[in-house]
Amino acid sequence: MMTLDQLRIFVAVAEREHMTRAAVALNLTQSAASAAIAALEDRHVVHLFDRIGRRIVLTPTGREFLAEARAVLARADTAVRVLNDLAGATRGTLRLAASQTVGNYWLPPLMQRFREDYPGITLTLTIGNTAQVTAAVANLSADLGFVEGSVDNFALSSSTIPGDRLALVVAPGHPWTQRPPLGREISASPWVLREPGSGTRALFEDVVQRAGVPIGKIVMSLELPSNEAVRAAVTAGAGASLLSVLVVQEALRAGALVEVPFDLPHRAFHVLRHRERTLSKTEQRFLTIPATVQKKTPDLLV
Repeated sequence: MMTLDQLRIFVAVAEREHMTRAAVALNLTQSAASAAIAALEDRHVVHLFDRIGRRIVLTPTGREFLAEARAVLARADTAVRVLNDLAGATRGTLRLAASQTVGNYWLPPLMQRFREDYPGITLTLTIGNTAQVTAAVANLSADLGFVEGSVDNFALSSSTIPGDRLALVVAPGHPWTQRPPLGREISASPWVLREPGSGTRALFEDVVQRAGVPIGKIVMSLELPSNEAVRAAVTAGAGASLLSVLVVQEALRAGALVEVPFDLPHRAFHVLRHRERTLSKTEQRFLTIPATVQKKTPDLLV
């Protein structure tokens, strides 16, 4: 008989294409994870994975089954949420996914506030770029997603909440500390940027285009996968960057970075959820936290 645990293991292995990493994520031994996959394959006489070197990849049968497995797990999670709601939503798990700026700087204080109010509810957080968070909510591995950029995905519903302010930052000694760039002059410096798929990168490209500068005119010094790496590179003199004030505020106070006056928009953050899922009471309660915290600590949302 197929079990939910077997399905969870199958999905975890399929998403990571690695048996050991899936087992670690599920707090299982590798042998237990391998046995669960073998039991599925043997009982139903199918081949779900191909072993290629050290990797394992889904077979065509495995790819087709993955959507069904996720759907079954989503229905099971829905049943658990319904029971938790009927019990007053005082226990259970809320799975969050967030892009880097949101997940590393903005969301943790809100999670702590929620935990103080609802200690019986376990919060989990996965951090990636906007594209990765969108995928997590779409494939039902996260209940709510929080991202910096707007998202166009027919499977998801998106709403906005107050976000942050971006800053144009350079190292002390950069020419722009003496005279800020005007419009097209933003192509006069090398830039340190996040990777494609990042909300901050998308906003940078929008700002550049609004200033009348073709993206092809921008000289990219470095492309890095995290805000912290970008901040460190700019501090070292690698070029200019646009980063959230949440990311650079300590460096600005310490004098390690200088904010260059430039007309930049405040940006909203976006809350993502799957269109086919009804918000649980737990999710509804969590989404009231940002407004509550903003009223008590206005500087949290810069």
